[in-house]
Amino acid sequence: MKYDLVIFDLDGTLLNTIGDLAASVDYVMRSRNLPEHTDAEYRQMVGGGIKRLVERALPAELASDETYVEECVWQFRRYYVDNIDRYTVPYDGMPELLAKLRACGVKLAVASNKFQHGTDRLVAKFFSDIEFVAVEGNREGAPLKPDPEIVNNILRIAGVERDRAIMVGDSGIDIRTAAAAGIDSVGVVWGFRFAEELYAAGATCVVSTVQELEAEIL
Repeated sequence: MKYDLVIFDLDGTLLNTIGDLAASVDYVMRSRNLPEHTDAEYRQMVGGGIKRLVERALPAELASDETYVEECVWQFRRYYVDNIDRYTVPYDGMPELLAKLRACGVKLAVASNKFQHGTDRLVAKFFSDIEFVAVEGNREGAPLKPDPEIVNNILRIAGVERDRAIMVGDSGIDIRTAAAAGIDSVGVVWGFRFAEELYAAGATCVVSTVQELEAEIL
């Protein structure tokens, strides 16, 4: 076995969540008579947590108004919690890969910038039969990726050394998080970003299929 622990990003890596994220931001935009965006545009906005997503979606003059942004974040969160899994689905082959990794004795974890309640709900719904040693989302007062705290916490919980852990993600944020934590990483291109961003962030391995990912981590 190459690794004892595989840490997965959630949105864009395990789950295609863009439909529900886009619908929720569009709901906020419509309610305020602001321009909506395409799914392709939203793919470039996600990854930094809800507040950053909302800031990117808003017109520049409104994105600089902290009070206005917080109102939009609250509105987004209320709608998203009620509609979190209308369009969300696992990427093809990911449930099977997770099951195979566990059968081989590899520990699994999730490290997401999505708020903790949403992260827990989606993992419980779509991967209820998979054992994770940790499911870490964003909590009050906790830093977002690429700060390595989330990975460091998972390593402590799992009891795994850094040279035996790898992170899998679809964005430059995930690659930089792994580097900051001193663990290996692999980028995937079926999510919300492109290979160019992953390589620019320092990725040495980028895969385009679940089969290629399995070969890299098993």
